Amino acid sequence: MTSGGAYGAIELKQVEHRNMTWALAIAGLLHVVLVGAWWLSTRLGGEEPPSRTVRVMKYSELGPPPSVSSANAPAALAIKMPVAPVQPRIAVPVPVPDEQVPLEQTIPTQEEVSAPVADAGDGTGTQVEPDIAVDKIESNAPPPDFVAFEKEPQVVHRIEPAYPEAAKQSGIEGAVFAKLWIDKEGKVKDVVILKSPSELFNQAVIDAAKQWLFTPAVMNSGPVAVWFPVKFSFHLSG
Repeated sequence: MTSGGAYGAIELKQVEHRNMTWALAIAGLLHVVLVGAWWLSTRLGGEEPPSRTVRVMKYSELGPPPSVSSANAPAALAIKMPVAPVQPRIAVPVPVPDEQVPLEQTIPTQEEVSAPVADAGDGTGTQVEPDIAVDKIESNAPPPDFVAFEKEPQVVHRIEPAYPEAAKQSGIEGAVFAKLWIDKEGKVKDVVILKSPSELFNQAVIDAAKQWLFTPAVMNSGPVAVWFPVKFSFHLSG
């Protein structure tokens, strides 16, 4: 408060204006002092400010512009060429004296070379007769899975397989599919089980099927050995 009256906004504005003026004056003076000190230090220190030299080139001194084709061309790749192998050193032939033919050696004439040679036989002291026919030995191997035939085997004698007692007690039913190897005489050489509802039926089917007799399969008016599929059914009565 002043001695003459109240202290309000007008007085505050006047004081603020005076303080801002002093602050700006002091700040300006400090900037001038700092800038002057830096300038004096550079002048008294003897360091010259860096200078730049700008050289003006004439148009005639400029080279031709790059071509458009070379500018767009891809960069050349460095390709490593294979190195040629070192050629082997060729040996120099050395002449040798011709081999001398012994005087006792005789050279056969053209007539002697072309003369027929007698058969010396097989080395056992007996002459082999070429006209003797060799009998073909029939193999006991089973036939392939597929053999072409004109007439399939026909059942001549059959034995029904016995129903296994264990399968009866268990109430197992079903059909057993097997393939029979029938030879050229119509006999069953082997039995292979293909599908079975239980292993209890397998041995009964094999024992019965091996007792069957067939007319053999025929191909080109002759018997052939084949595999023949057969179905065996097992059903409980009642």
